[in-house]
Amino acid sequence: MTTSHQLSIVDMGIDTHQEPVVYMRSDCHICRSEGFTANNRVTLRYGENCVIATLNVVEGQLLAPDTAGLSKIAMHRLGAIEGQKLTVSHAPVVTSLSSVRKKVFGNKLSDIEIAVIIKDISTHRYSDIEIASFLSVCAGGRLDVDEIIGLTQAMVACGQRLSWPGQVMILDKHCIGGLPGNRTTPLVVSIISAAGLVIPKTSSRAITSPAGTADTMEALTTVNLDLADIRRVVEKTNACLAWGGAMNLSPADDMLIRIERALDLDGEGQLIASVLSKKIAAGSTHAVIDIPVGPTAKVRSSKEAERLASLFTHVGAACGIHIRCLITDGSQPVGLGIGPVQEARDVLSVLQGDANAPQDLRERALFLAAHLFSLSFQESYEQGIERATAILDEGKAWQQFQHIVKAQGGIKPLPEARYQHTEVVPGTCRLTSIDNRKLARLAKLAGAPASLAAGLRLHVKVGDVLTEGAPLFTLFSDSEGERDYALAYYREQVTLFMFNQQ
Repeated sequence: MTTSHQLSIVDMGIDTHQEPVVYMRSDCHICRSEGFTANNRVTLRYGENCVIATLNVVEGQLLAPDTAGLSKIAMHRLGAIEGQKLTVSHAPVVTSLSSVRKKVFGNKLSDIEIAVIIKDISTHRYSDIEIASFLSVCAGGRLDVDEIIGLTQAMVACGQRLSWPGQVMILDKHCIGGLPGNRTTPLVVSIISAAGLVIPKTSSRAITSPAGTADTMEALTTVNLDLADIRRVVEKTNACLAWGGAMNLSPADDMLIRIERALDLDGEGQLIASVLSKKIAAGSTHAVIDIPVGPTAKVRSSKEAERLASLFTHVGAACGIHIRCLITDGSQPVGLGIGPVQEARDVLSVLQGDANAPQDLRERALFLAAHLFSLSFQESYEQGIERATAILDEGKAWQQFQHIVKAQGGIKPLPEARYQHTEVVPGTCRLTSIDNRKLARLAKLAGAPASLAAGLRLHVKVGDVLTEGAPLFTLFSDSEGERDYALAYYREQVTLFMFNQQ
């Protein structure tokens, strides 16, 4: 590349999240000679590194002549130093976008077409808009089982894979979500690994919920572990509770999740491929999948749940992992806390055998652990539940959880929210329902999961008979603006809590 295509680097200090952006003057000689206009995709080269970035054009004197401003993520990926030179050229044509357009018109994609799309996404060749387009055309049941298998295998192929020499069975579990407070994973992992079984749990951060397992565990310990750390922790404890995004396991999935979060979208095919690709990449051989069903859960009907379970099982078998799906009650939140810190408090109370610990969270964790024991020891569910209950009641699970957390860097004190507000029951009544989706939205508006301490704590369960003025829930936030925003939303949602007046 000639020096005429070189510009001096300016660190703009602008956070464009994970999409690199380059800022160039409208009268820049490169823009004029190459015909670049706003929103074009360009290749930036700095030394041995290169990235594809989106061009933003600036007017006036914001940038000096012969300079290019870089967003924070562009600076990071290039390893660039301000004042040094970079070269700018046309981005390569991304031919796999023709396959995305093919899917827009309802045509089936081949394994090769899907693999090329995922490879291009994982190597940052797609813009956020293009990723959003791919996710949108795959949502709403538009992927058939062959395409879901192809998507799962492509996502595994683009990242690293863990292996566990000498281990015949590697266990895992997952809940498809949609049920606030359903933080069973730390409990199940502690119970299973206390029995001597291996369960290296890598989890996602929240996509559409107020907390994922990684968010909750981040309130308690270090979750950003690399592959060497994962191996070290598992060798010590038979388990880990880590964030999957730090290890390059199925990296394309992490990019898709980032856009899904912005779209508030969690399509069926992408959901299955996301879950199974992470399990396979982590080396899992057997997993249970919790599918909650309820009128305001992610899955609304038994028929839909059975179809999803069938797809999980079929795709899992095709990809070499044994899946057992469990269709569970998703009619109301699980536990009392919603949001990372509040859910962590529930987990600790169950592990420590607190008399006030939420029994529904305890029972759900024992149910899942019993099924994993059934898979592992070829025993009945009744034998599994007896084994799991003994481990929890004898304090072995709590002891094991402490071992895992210590190996991951030690336990952290839980942060406290700066603001809290308690809403009360409007009159003597019986609580007949809670809208899971609206409750999750309320916790998110309060700041969860970005603020670990934000969220809410329920003081009631469906079926409770309540007296006027009794506490209904307490909202936690780290800013007055988020608190007031969340409360304004709550006061507009007359169906979030439904009561029968007594």
